Amino acid sequence: MKKTLVALLTLAAMGSAFAADQSAPAAEKSGMNDDQKTLYAVGVVLGQQLKVFSPSAAELALIQKGIADSVQDKKLTVDMEAYGPRIQPLAQARRVAFTNKIAAAGKAFADKAAKEPGAVKTASGLIYVSQKEGTGPNPGASDIVKVHYRGTLIDGKEFDSSYKRGEPIEFPLTGVIKCWGEGVQKMKAGGKAKLVCPAAIAYGDNGAGAAIPPGATLQFEVELLSFKAAPPAASAPAEAPKK
Repeated sequence: MKKTLVALLTLAAMGSAFAADQSAPAAEKSGMNDDQKTLYAVGVVLGQQLKVFSPSAAELALIQKGIADSVQDKKLTVDMEAYGPRIQPLAQARRVAFTNKIAAAGKAFADKAAKEPGAVKTASGLIYVSQKEGTGPNPGASDIVKVHYRGTLIDGKEFDSSYKRGEPIEFPLTGVIKCWGEGVQKMKAGGKAKLVCPAAIAYGDNGAGAAIPPGATLQFEVELLSFKAAPPAASAPAEAPKK
């Protein structure tokens, strides 16, 4: 049971930066002091991890009662020797159901996107929609590209944006998700495009932190500013001649 709790808290901490960022504006207006904000952050972190259970309102009330009884050293309603070991199997079952639900919604979204005027669906499942044609050649699979982009979930919730940070980003196409590697190669400098990325060519059934749920289909608006060839790999030093 102790290991299960440690695992929950460790995994929850991975999403704490995103969670804190999302709640910051509300917290600033709440009138809470620093300790109160920190305690609220504890709840946010735990809540992010408990999402795997997709609890209903009634189930959330049971979770809250369990937390309260444990913290206040009250007599527990259930035998933890019997029910503690059932936490992980329930989490796994709920995660599968949650992932399947997200995946089904993503498929419907991608199917609709594929019917948009000018949309191209590739063998991998990528939906590519050119919004502005650039000029010149296309980048190669190992080129370094400089882009502005905005990433959203299918409900429109933004999870990342270089525009919001105020500066483009530069990276090699070999170091990004498959959807990007494939989609950006279809672009030309100065062009803009929309990429709809099914989970299989994005972050799969694992998702990415608190921002991107497992099985999520993602949508990116990408502006290719420029690109260049990656520098040649450094060759190994020649072996010294033997005497």
